[in-house]
Amino acid sequence: MSLADSVLAVNNDLPIRTDKPVHSGKVRSVYWLTQADSKRLIEEKGYDVASDAPLAIMVISDRISAFDCIWQGEGGLQGIPGKGAALNAISNHWFKLFREQGLADSHILDIPHPFVWIVQKAKPVMIEAISRGYITGSMWRAYEKGERNFCGIQLPEGLKKDQKLPELLMTPSTKGILKGIPNVPEQDDVNVSRKDIADNYAAFQLQSEQDIDLYEKLLSDGFSLISDALEKIDQVFVDTKFEFGYVNDAQGQQKLIYMDEVGTPDSSRIWDGPSYREGKVVENSKEGFRQLLLKSFPDPDILLNKNRMDERMALARDNVLPADVFKQVSETYIGIAEKITGQKLNLSRNPKAEIISILKQDYGLID
Repeated sequence: MSLADSVLAVNNDLPIRTDKPVHSGKVRSVYWLTQADSKRLIEEKGYDVASDAPLAIMVISDRISAFDCIWQGEGGLQGIPGKGAALNAISNHWFKLFREQGLADSHILDIPHPFVWIVQKAKPVMIEAISRGYITGSMWRAYEKGERNFCGIQLPEGLKKDQKLPELLMTPSTKGILKGIPNVPEQDDVNVSRKDIADNYAAFQLQSEQDIDLYEKLLSDGFSLISDALEKIDQVFVDTKFEFGYVNDAQGQQKLIYMDEVGTPDSSRIWDGPSYREGKVVENSKEGFRQLLLKSFPDPDILLNKNRMDERMALARDNVLPADVFKQVSETYIGIAEKITGQKLNLSRNPKAEIISILKQDYGLID
């Protein structure tokens, strides 16, 4: 069996019983279960949700997305070996820690396979909650050009690239295209201020103005928890993205939860601690792959300029990256996952066949 066979690149064609279209994102696919299957699993598995709660199967892939494009490697590699399992393992670790420390629950109810979550349907808050502990990346580029106000927060003069910020900075942006909000352009991923959110909390699908305080607390506490844990393994938690949503518990009470993924190399920047102390930045996240891409093509503006999206898509479609690059990225993902969880990551030889077998035999979701 080749290395390419161990990669799960296509994850939206599994024969899971569903009566709705499969939702396919850049990395994950979501299969909404039938009402009958949701009700049966809640009863059989004892999930702590209402008996009529809608459930879904969420399957991660090994695809690598950067600059809003999917990239491919030599030897038929359509993804990064071990990437999907690493992302899920890291998220599982942090979500469990959040719950144990009394922060909040997540949408995950069960983990049948390293690539698979069974989740409760959540109503998402339409905010990508970005937390920044250091000034780097796009924030540094804007700061270097003279910008000092970020999402309504004024930064001091004299900051240096990759420097730790005086305090944790929350720079929220829109999740999707939101319409009819004053001073907020109708575009995806637009920075917004706390005042924008407070004045229009319902438009962002927050249930109350008080929930802004709660979401900010969960964001700050979650960042601190991960940062402290990474410090113990000599890693630097630079910045990350949190996403939140609402679900009903078994008693029908609505609660705010963490959702999507958290503290992973895809949603965060993580730097090697010893290297940072020596004045060098060594990425243990997807940012390393992004930087490699920027150096691989003669016109990096194609990757950075949103107005050149057609050229960017053609670049990803027509270029096969060296297998060594994919191997290096694989080692980064697997390495940081094993450091964070303290456990060896066992890779599937044929993840698709394993998923089908488990969901058929143990969950009765495949005919």
